[in-house]
Amino acid sequence: MTAAQVVAQLKKFGIPFKEYKDWKTHNRDHKGKWGPVHGLMVHHTGSDAKDQRELLYKGYADLPGPLCHFGLAQDGTIHLIGWGRANHAGLGDDDVLDAVIAEKAIPKDNESNTDGNARFYGVEIWYSGSHAMSNEQYATLRLLAAAICDFHDWNEQSVIGHGEWGSPGKWDPGISSGKMMDMDAVRKDIKATIAKGKPASKPPTSKPSTPAKPKPTVPPFPGRSYFRPGAKNKYVTQVGAQLVKKGYGRFYKVGPGPQWTAVDRAAVKAFQRAQGWTGQDADGYPGPETWKRLFS
Repeated sequence: MTAAQVVAQLKKFGIPFKEYKDWKTHNRDHKGKWGPVHGLMVHHTGSDAKDQRELLYKGYADLPGPLCHFGLAQDGTIHLIGWGRANHAGLGDDDVLDAVIAEKAIPKDNESNTDGNARFYGVEIWYSGSHAMSNEQYATLRLLAAAICDFHDWNEQSVIGHGEWGSPGKWDPGISSGKMMDMDAVRKDIKATIAKGKPASKPPTSKPSTPAKPKPTVPPFPGRSYFRPGAKNKYVTQVGAQLVKKGYGRFYKVGPGPQWTAVDRAAVKAFQRAQGWTGQDADGYPGPETWKRLFS
């Protein structure tokens, strides 16, 4: 992808993003080629700091930046750090790269003989790895992977963790101290997101077109009082059902149901933050605009 194309993909999938400095031309291309790119590599930064843009942009004395293409903040926002060759993957196993290209199961890495910086997009998620990433980060990670795979017509096997690439001792991205996330489970979630996120195919031009059906009317917003602690009504059930349709079903172990709970609020808050909202605009309680977007 070009810089313009990746911005278009982020917009297409509704991913909140911000551009940092001269990211479109910030790269390490003078040190080696970039491409053909075959997949997305997932990393954790090893820090819970709230703003890690400058570190990812500049890097270190012995590892100059950019250190990734995408920085993923705790609120689910993507920060565009660089575009081109970046110091994020290092050397890895050619058997792993072959599996990524063939879109097959990822084998156990046992050597480091292939330049990953030339072959992968890289996302650095802003957390230590000694605990799980935020729900907002995981939701955006899935969308980012789907947006990249959609552009290249890849499947979920094109997404790997740094710890699968060929770095002995790496547990990146982490779920707890010293333990990497189950990347097969992550890929399963990404597969579901890809399936949901792909645009509907256009009908063949040789067939006569049929009039488009009118979009369903968004039901009127009932009022904020229906979504307060202790509330129990049909509107809570309707909001929960829409959240599940929008991809936030992971919050519900049971339900959703008519009783407003902290689970409903957490799911609404994640949805609001995915719209790029912050502060009072992402307080977890449905308002008219949240209602409109949920039912659109």
